[in-house]
Amino acid sequence: MHRVFCAPLRYVQGEGAFSRLAAEMALVGLSGPVLVVGGRSAVATLAPVWAEGMAAAGWHHRVRSFGGECTAAEIDDLATEARSLGARAIVGAGGGKCLDAARAAAAATGLAFVSCPTVASTDAPTSALSVVYSAAGAFESYRIHGRNPDLVLVDSGVIVRAPVRYLVAGMGDALSTWYEGRAAAAAGRPNMRGGATTAAALAIARLCRDTVLADGVAAVAAAREQRVTPEVDAIIEANTLLSGLGFESAGLAAAHAVHNGLTALPATHGALHGEKVAFGTLVQLVLDAAPAEEFAAVVRFCRTVGLPVTLRDLGLPAATAADIDTIARRATQPGETIHNMPRPVTAAEVAAAIRAADERGAGVDRAA
Repeated sequence: MHRVFCAPLRYVQGEGAFSRLAAEMALVGLSGPVLVVGGRSAVATLAPVWAEGMAAAGWHHRVRSFGGECTAAEIDDLATEARSLGARAIVGAGGGKCLDAARAAAAATGLAFVSCPTVASTDAPTSALSVVYSAAGAFESYRIHGRNPDLVLVDSGVIVRAPVRYLVAGMGDALSTWYEGRAAAAAGRPNMRGGATTAAALAIARLCRDTVLADGVAAVAAAREQRVTPEVDAIIEANTLLSGLGFESAGLAAAHAVHNGLTALPATHGALHGEKVAFGTLVQLVLDAAPAEEFAAVVRFCRTVGLPVTLRDLGLPAATAADIDTIARRATQPGETIHNMPRPVTAAEVAAAIRAADERGAGVDRAA
């Protein structure tokens, strides 16, 4: 198995970066017409900025509002609109699901893709992966496309004005990167692009975890005041670039599989992706038989920044045995990333690990 490392063609991050959308697209050889797929808040606040830049470049563009869920139907609709426009590129501007749908539409039409996250809530922006859900919000499948984005443009000023919860959720997603990557590498399993893990990917995954733990608390404090500080920029980079490169080129394991299992219960749909992944990381640490202090350190960090550490935190205050079994069965379906763990894991073991993570998460002293 060959070693494979994948990354976007160009990554740009900083305050005011969105004002350079057309200029940055031109730098990587892109041009109009352009279909911009935006989340509701992104369209409301950024449409004039996009229009000014596109006009200056002499490009025709159209703005399409994202439907709210990355479903197969939404992807097909976006692809149809791109074809009707004669687009040469699709820009996704919004949260992870918006980016995933726009990315999938670009792949379906053979067009260039530009990723403009307006929140740092997931590691979706840099990858070639789309996560497809049902209309009800349950996980359905991964779609792995042939190429990463041509451009990732991250405006720190926009991200810091979003609700802080999104930045925190992104840290939950990023925190899993090292634990999942090291498990997949130890098992000799292929990464998300079908190749062996590189030393670079593991180093990035570890740096991602270390950055989150080192700068996360200070970044949350600054973000509450909507200030872009070095710590905020470090966390944006960790959530977006480091986690994106790390998960894709090192691999996923139990944490994201548990996330997918949690989506099978409607009560968890109010929790963000990274919030569910954070709890999944605790479950993975139980399955890994991680040292007690490592588990406790992750719990203490999660509690400090506001990430879930129990099922109650995820909307399941009285999870039944049937609920936990549903999560575990979904997490261990054939083809799930939990099968990248260094040893085979059964649904019964996952159910036991969920209970243990929930109990241990509740039991770690908040003041420790």
